[in-house]
Amino acid sequence: MKEKLTEYAQLLVRVGLNIQRGQPLVISSPVECAFFARLCAAEAYQAGCREVVMNWGDDELGRMKYLHAADEVFDTVPLWRRHFYNDYALEGAAYLAISASDPENLKGVDHSRIVRAQQASGRALKDFDRLQMCGGFPWCIASIPIPSWAKKVFPDLAESEAMDKLWEAIFQAVRITGDGRCVDKWHRHIETLAHRVEKLNQLNFKSLHYTNSLGTDLTVELPEDHIWEAGNDVTLSGRTYIANIPTEEVFTSPLKTGVNGVVYSALPLSHNGTIIDKFHFVVKDGKIVEVHAEQGEEALKAAVTVDEGASYFGEVALVPYDSPISNQKILFYNTLFDENAACHIAFGEAYPCLKDGQAMSKDELKARGLNDSITHVDFMVGTPDLNILGITHDGKEIPVFVDGNFAPEI
Repeated sequence: MKEKLTEYAQLLVRVGLNIQRGQPLVISSPVECAFFARLCAAEAYQAGCREVVMNWGDDELGRMKYLHAADEVFDTVPLWRRHFYNDYALEGAAYLAISASDPENLKGVDHSRIVRAQQASGRALKDFDRLQMCGGFPWCIASIPIPSWAKKVFPDLAESEAMDKLWEAIFQAVRITGDGRCVDKWHRHIETLAHRVEKLNQLNFKSLHYTNSLGTDLTVELPEDHIWEAGNDVTLSGRTYIANIPTEEVFTSPLKTGVNGVVYSALPLSHNGTIIDKFHFVVKDGKIVEVHAEQGEEALKAAVTVDEGASYFGEVALVPYDSPISNQKILFYNTLFDENAACHIAFGEAYPCLKDGQAMSKDELKARGLNDSITHVDFMVGTPDLNILGITHDGKEIPVFVDGNFAPEI
């Protein structure tokens, strides 16, 4: 176990973040994950990191705040927190987020407080959000188990068994087997994704048409000069990094006003401490005009009304149903893993997936048809029978997905 943990920390710091000598690192971590955060800090210092700065979080204190704090707290962000995020981002620091929380930590909390806190954060952390989306600094999100999360994933097991089982699942998802070769495995994996990106960019589709037996019938128009990207990215300064570990996706941004039809969720969504399940959207000219959910409908309605852009889409991502995470047949209740088990779509902010998009301003990206929002929420739409048809600019129809997996042509 010690060797696997060390290998995991090395993967995140040296491949995920590609930390550079003299570069500061900010680690956001739950207090329960302190031991692993320390391993990552030690690895960063060995790589020549200038300083590791910790940003601790705690599920229980977070819940207390949303339930009991003074109401005006949720409309402001303290000046020190604005400086903490924005200043380090402007400095080009690396950001590592250890994502581990109770999927239902905020169940029963007033959704308006959550939305107001998001809105306040969006106003206060504009520099951080802008630079994160355009590659202004390297960032990486990864996970390790905590008891409340493990018990949600494996409710029939004792806590210690559930923790062991979740560790096993995470190591499998991030390609760590204990042989010390995970970095080589990741380089080969990224090469595979790059080949798919190259093929999709050559095809230069005008639109994609999604259908499956759940009822999804959705047409997604793509903007002119769009590009597909994979899990590996490059900062504005030319440094490679991987934002999500694990990652199985290739993705692009849709035309804001070019999405029409109905889309059904394929898996539950854990969002803001609430589980949302069996939901679907009706979409017209890019805008979500109807929201329906059997569980968590009020939370979902709140999520798509955080701002004007929250009711439009910002990402379409392709993930084969036959993939290392999907094949585990585990519902992780954590978007980092669940989005890499199935094709997904995100409502909210669009990544700058245009030729030379990284160098464009917000206004330039909006003028080119990309969505702008303070939120970005992935939800899963991939099923074993999902079909996606690509339509080229000359009207040719080319299968992209057939029965849940990439078509042979792709």
